[in-house]
Amino acid sequence: MHHQWLRFDHAGKTGFGTLHGDHVREHQGDMFGACEPTGRMLALADLQLRTPTTPGKVIALWNNFHALGEKLGLSVPSEPLYLLKAPNSYLAHGEVIRKPLDDSRIVFEGELGIVIGKVCTAVDEDDALEHVFGYTCSNDVTAADILNRDVSFPQWVRAKGFDTFCPMGPVVATGLDPSMLTVTTRLNGEVRQSYPISDMRFSVPQLVSLISFDMTLHPGDVILCGTSIGVGSMKAGSLIEIEIEGIGKLGNRFE
Repeated sequence: MHHQWLRFDHAGKTGFGTLHGDHVREHQGDMFGACEPTGRMLALADLQLRTPTTPGKVIALWNNFHALGEKLGLSVPSEPLYLLKAPNSYLAHGEVIRKPLDDSRIVFEGELGIVIGKVCTAVDEDDALEHVFGYTCSNDVTAADILNRDVSFPQWVRAKGFDTFCPMGPVVATGLDPSMLTVTTRLNGEVRQSYPISDMRFSVPQLVSLISFDMTLHPGDVILCGTSIGVGSMKAGSLIEIEIEGIGKLGNRFE
């Protein structure tokens, strides 16, 4: 069933619920387990949105789209290539992406995020989707110049791990078929990316299964599926929006 779950701050407390137009049906319990409506409907305008989950870890894929890999002349990976994004980088819809003190070209990367719903260890591909709660929009922000600045050590974690460098949201949507989705990225209203998830080298079930053989995935963890062609740099004052049908639009300013 299709629902859009979100987390929010209201009256000094953090809560969660499902989106219904311009209102949220508040729930209590565990978003990924037993939960039920409290009976309260809250106006969306009165809420401060949080990241839709609080991941123990965010796993970010590299070279997972045919189109970008072919454009860059990258070899075809035999297994998922990924890094981890640090918890200090998590950022909610509407919050500001801040430029690091280190001077670098800051790049946006619009991506689909897979949100895990059940503990997942060494899960077969056929069973992988049973461990997926839903999907969110994400922006895998990168300090491009830092990445290969030292020729002896590619700095993936640092380049992608600065404060505010992992916007996610605005919701986690359930009941979607990821293979039918398109990621659209806009910079100041101009479309810069528009690519189908069906172009992924490793599908959602493959990613969840293969990564679960490396490390246990826990409810709330997020796998960023990687990006495709059209990534570019942001200038101060820019508005970057990642939109995926059924999930909505993640919007953040860069300052």
